[in-house]
Amino acid sequence: MELDSRYPSVEHLRARGRRRTPAFAFDYLDNGCHDNLNMRRNTDELREVRLEPRYVLDYAGADLSTELFGERYAAPFGIAPIGLQGLIWPHATEILAAAAHAADIPFVLSTVTTASIERVAELTAGRAWFQLYHPVEDALRDKLLDRSREAGVPVLVLLADTPTFGYRPKEIRNGLAIPPRMSLRNIMQMVLHPTWSLSQLRHGVPEFATIKPYIPAGMNLEHLGKFMNTTFDGRLTADRIAAIRDRWPGKLVVKGIVNPEDCATVADLGVDGIIVSNHGGRQLEVGTSTIQALPRLVEEFGSRLEVLFDSGVRTGPDVACALASGARFTFLGRAFMYGVCALGRRGGAQVIEILRRQLTQVLEQLGCAEVGELPRHLVRSEAVDRQATARGVASRTRRA
Repeated sequence: MELDSRYPSVEHLRARGRRRTPAFAFDYLDNGCHDNLNMRRNTDELREVRLEPRYVLDYAGADLSTELFGERYAAPFGIAPIGLQGLIWPHATEILAAAAHAADIPFVLSTVTTASIERVAELTAGRAWFQLYHPVEDALRDKLLDRSREAGVPVLVLLADTPTFGYRPKEIRNGLAIPPRMSLRNIMQMVLHPTWSLSQLRHGVPEFATIKPYIPAGMNLEHLGKFMNTTFDGRLTADRIAAIRDRWPGKLVVKGIVNPEDCATVADLGVDGIIVSNHGGRQLEVGTSTIQALPRLVEEFGSRLEVLFDSGVRTGPDVACALASGARFTFLGRAFMYGVCALGRRGGAQVIEILRRQLTQVLEQLGCAEVGELPRHLVRSEAVDRQATARGVASRTRRA
């Protein structure tokens, strides 16, 4: 793809996307919970990782391709699931699914986003993954699993890190909803962002497309919110995972694992992988960063399952540091949505090209031929060192 040189980084896209998107929609994308501390910690501590180059050697170039779950992808990064994508930017789910398929990277569809399993499967030739937000009733769970299987979904992702709703002050203040709440403040934001508003008019009011068949007809906004709260339960238990493992014939991944106890549980249940994630810092303000959790999980469980990574990844160098720290693959969410908010239909492809060029440059500078060799270039991570020290202090305290 030809890179749009006006926006050569994700941060450039974020700045333009903010200008083009109503604040109530952009705030949902751009923020974590409480005061955004853990959201910032994810990226800040990932960027404390240091890699060491080798210069005096024969070097034929970098290969970004990566095999994962029996599939060969063109790069070691994919598009993470995000809820309400079509509210943030009209038709965003379809834009990103198509961009991922064209670039030969995985796209993960959220249960509560605005395109259906079937539509995304059509756009990706059945290669999209699906993230299941666990329903209260097993019957609805089984319907979603059956639809995923019939659509050819190769990887099912179970969401573990949302047992409760995050406390997000800007969402509360904005009254975020589908469709948007028609407060005077929100109406003025729509008027001031005509590109967004006209595109929404063209595409129609965004809906929870995957679960629309199960929502009673004619339900108003107040009752829709109550329906969602009573229909889905974010708490993932061992029994729930076991039941899904029995029914699901494809690869099974649990997203939101950050400690060895949970990882041991899901590994014993026969899952194929985990995604080390804290929901992009949107759920637990006082949690640790994902880069702190990653090395220990790789060390203890990397031989039993695939250890994947998300939360805090924004750039090609961030991808390189996560892979060097032991992750087999990475996912980005906000970065891709910044691209769509900034450039519309061209945004997903622009972000993919930025990441591809940045990651290639890092590998070439390091003298690293394949992404699987990145751990050889790891020096140390200050964040991981701090975590190891903290674990030692906690262990000594318990013994005392």
